[in-house]
Amino acid sequence: MANSMRDIKRRIRSFEKTKQITKAMEMVAASYLRRAQERAQAARPYADKLREVILHIADGTSDITHPMLEKREVNRTGYLVITSDRGLAGGYNSNLLRMLEKTLEERHASKEEYVIFVIGRKGVEYLTRRNYPVIDQMVGLSDRPVFADIKPIARKAVNYYAEEKFDELYLVYNKFINPIIQRPTAQRLLPLEPEKMDASSTQDHRMIEFEPSEKEVLAQILPRYAETLIFSAFLDAKASEFAAKMTAMGNATENANELIEKLRLQFNRARQAAITQEIAEVVGGANAI
Repeated sequence: MANSMRDIKRRIRSFEKTKQITKAMEMVAASYLRRAQERAQAARPYADKLREVILHIADGTSDITHPMLEKREVNRTGYLVITSDRGLAGGYNSNLLRMLEKTLEERHASKEEYVIFVIGRKGVEYLTRRNYPVIDQMVGLSDRPVFADIKPIARKAVNYYAEEKFDELYLVYNKFINPIIQRPTAQRLLPLEPEKMDASSTQDHRMIEFEPSEKEVLAQILPRYAETLIFSAFLDAKASEFAAKMTAMGNATENANELIEKLRLQFNRARQAAITQEIAEVVGGANAI
């Protein structure tokens, strides 16, 4: 009985230490989540302004075109997949990778029809282990990324499209909806599809002059805009990652609390049984005397 009680106390201490760790990780993830949301929001005005300039130039009233705006026959597709480097994030990576596999099975007859760029160690390990055509990868990125961190792989993906090594490019990432919901998303990035502008915007367009020319400005802005969208998606994925970690660690803390309560109840019952047995032995001995 004494050994059993010691084992229970040891397990309670073990779960209490685990609870302290998960609670601390939950608080850290919540802190990073807030900062990640702020960074994602701060990056949007720049992308919006680039989009506004593109719409001014390619609004349907101009005969200026660019390969990144033109649809072509799809013979090969590129996917840029954003996962995390570390785990302890619930279904953050597994849900996304399952959705990616399902998408690939539905859209393609063979692995020759697509290539994959991967950001994040979890995605790299999963996809390379299953022999998917991963042509570029990036791991070990900071939890506070800057554009320069993902620029090489973003530029390579955009350049491959411009060089017609594939005919469309999709972003595959967890879209941040709120701290509870992160939605696996496959969003087409290229070719870009400028929306039609309304009459007031068209009138503003007539008042803008571009130097050296609209065509050259568009040629410079379009690749940067595509890279900026990739960075925005990466920031969104980071926010989703921290939200998933916060939820997972919160659930782990609650589970630890439940186990501790059950073990304490078990310990109290064992102690009560031991006391009852001792009393019975004392009474029995007294009666024998």
